[in-house]
Amino acid sequence: MRSAQGSTVVVIGKESVGKSQLLASLTGCAASVGNFRGTTVSCDCYQCRGKTFVDTPGIVRQSDSETTRLALDRLQASEVVLLVAQATHLDDDLAEMLPLAAGKRGIVAVTFWDKVRQTSQVHEGLALLSRRSGLSIVPLDARAIDRGVREAVFAALEDSQAFPPSGTLPRVGWRVEPRAGIFEIPIIGTIVAAALLLIPAILAITTANWFAGITDAVVRSFLAPLVQWLNSSSVEGSLARAILAGDFGLFTMGPALFVWAAPTVLLYSAMLGAYKASGLIDRLDVALHPVARPLGLAGRDIIRVLMGFGCNVPAVISTRSCSNCSRGTCISAIAFGSACSYQLPAVLAVFSAIGQPQLTFAYLGYLFLTTCLYLRIFSPAVARSPLNQLLLSHRTFLSWPAPSSIWREMRLTIYQFFFRAMPIFVLISMATSILVWLNVLPWLAENLGHLLAAFRLPGEASLPIIMASLRKDGILLFLGGGSSASTPLTPLQALAGVYLASTLLPCLVTVWTIAREQSGKFAAWLVIRQAIAACTFTLVLVWAGYLLGW
Repeated sequence: MRSAQGSTVVVIGKESVGKSQLLASLTGCAASVGNFRGTTVSCDCYQCRGKTFVDTPGIVRQSDSETTRLALDRLQASEVVLLVAQATHLDDDLAEMLPLAAGKRGIVAVTFWDKVRQTSQVHEGLALLSRRSGLSIVPLDARAIDRGVREAVFAALEDSQAFPPSGTLPRVGWRVEPRAGIFEIPIIGTIVAAALLLIPAILAITTANWFAGITDAVVRSFLAPLVQWLNSSSVEGSLARAILAGDFGLFTMGPALFVWAAPTVLLYSAMLGAYKASGLIDRLDVALHPVARPLGLAGRDIIRVLMGFGCNVPAVISTRSCSNCSRGTCISAIAFGSACSYQLPAVLAVFSAIGQPQLTFAYLGYLFLTTCLYLRIFSPAVARSPLNQLLLSHRTFLSWPAPSSIWREMRLTIYQFFFRAMPIFVLISMATSILVWLNVLPWLAENLGHLLAAFRLPGEASLPIIMASLRKDGILLFLGGGSSASTPLTPLQALAGVYLASTLLPCLVTVWTIAREQSGKFAAWLVIRQAIAACTFTLVLVWAGYLLGW
C-alpha cells in the first residue's frame, strides 16, 4: 500500500458497530478466511473492485486481549483505513478511534444511521464534522446499502484524506440509547439471560441426538463391508486393521464425528450466530457479568464456555478476545466444565443403559457446581476484583438477524471445526489405535485398576476412564462388552465413574489446542490441576453418597 488508492483497506471500529455487516453489504461478496500476518489468528477478507477489505476484530481500547492487540498492530502497518463509527454514539466512537488512525489516510462510515432521528440539525452536524476534519463521512444503514451509498463509499476511498487528531474536531452532540428491557432488571435479567444461553445448547444437543439416532445406523451399515474386509483374516491383527477398523479406528469411531459432533456444531453455531447478529449476545454479556465476575470470568466469557457444547477447539480459540487476566480462567472452564459434542450423548447413553436417565440431571448439576468451585479456587484474584468491569460502553440495539448475517457468524466456527479440530482428531484416533494395538492402554488400565478402589469403582472401569481422557466418546465403554467395563454399576458408581471420566483430563484435541494457543507449560499445569480437582470432587461425591446410603 503506497497510496490512498492502495489495494488493501483495513477496517477498524469498536465492537458491535457493524463492520462485518457493512463489508458484506458493501462488497456483495462472501468473505475468505485468512490469518493476520505472522499469526494463526483468523480474519475475514472481502474482495471487491480490486480492493481487499480486511475486517479486524472489534477494538476495546481498555482491553489487553490478543485480538485487540493484533487489530492495533494491523492498523499501524496499514496506510488506508475505513473507520466505522456508530451514529448513535458518534462522539464517543470518534474520540476513541480517531487517535488510533491519526496520520493514516481513509474515510469514516457511520453505521446505524437509521437509528438517529433525521433532522436538519443532525445533517448540519455531520456536514460540519466533515468540513472541520477534512474527511469524507458517509452515513448509512449497513443492512441496506443501495447503489448510491456503495458508489459514495468507493469514491470517498479513492479520494481519502489524512485522519486528524480527535481533539481538533467539533462534537455532533447527540447520543441515542435503546430502551431498557428485561435484561436490565436485577436478578430477573440474569435468570432470563442464563436461560437464553442454555436453550441453544439443549436444543442443539437434543436435535443432533435425534438426527444421529436416525443416521448412525445408516452410516455404519454403509461402511460395514469395508470394516468386514479389514477384519478379514488377511489383515486381522495388523496395525493397518487397528488404525482403520479397531475399537477406535477411523472407520469405526470416525463416523461419530460426522453423525454426532458435526450436527451439534452446526446447530449450536447457528443459534449463537443468530444471537450475535441480532445484538442479543451483548445484552446477555452485561446481564451475566455480575455472577461471572466472582468466578474470575467476564459476562462474555460464559458464552465462550458454552461454545464447548459444540466443539472445544473454536471455544478455546475464541478466548483470544478475553482480557489477559481472565483468559486462563476461561480456558480452564472450557477444559473442565464445557462438555464437547461427544460427551453429553455418551453420558446420556450410559445412564439410559442402566435404566437411570435421570442421573443426567444429577451429573450436570454436580458438574456445574464443581466447575464454579474449581474456578473460584484457581482463578486469579485480579480477575475476581470488583474493579474488573465489563468493557461495554453502551447498550446495544436489537434487530432481527438476516440469514446471511447468521451464516457470516457461523462460518469461522465451522471452518475451525473441519480444518483445525478434525485433523487433530484423526491424528489422535490413529495414536490411540496404535497404543491399543501395542497393548499399552489395556496394560495401563489393568495395572491402574486397583487405584479405583478409593473411588469405590471396579477395576474394569479404568479403561473407560483412560480412554475418555484421550477422547470423550471413551465414556461409552462403560456400556460393557468387549474390552470395556462389564461389571454392573450401581447408580452412584455410574455417576461417579462418568463424572471422573469426563473431568479427569481434557480430551487430547483440547489439550493440543490449549498448548498452541497458550504454551506447553500452561497446558501441562492445567492438566495436573484439573486431574487433582477431578479426583477430589469425585471422592467427595462417592463417599458423601456412601455415607448417606445412596
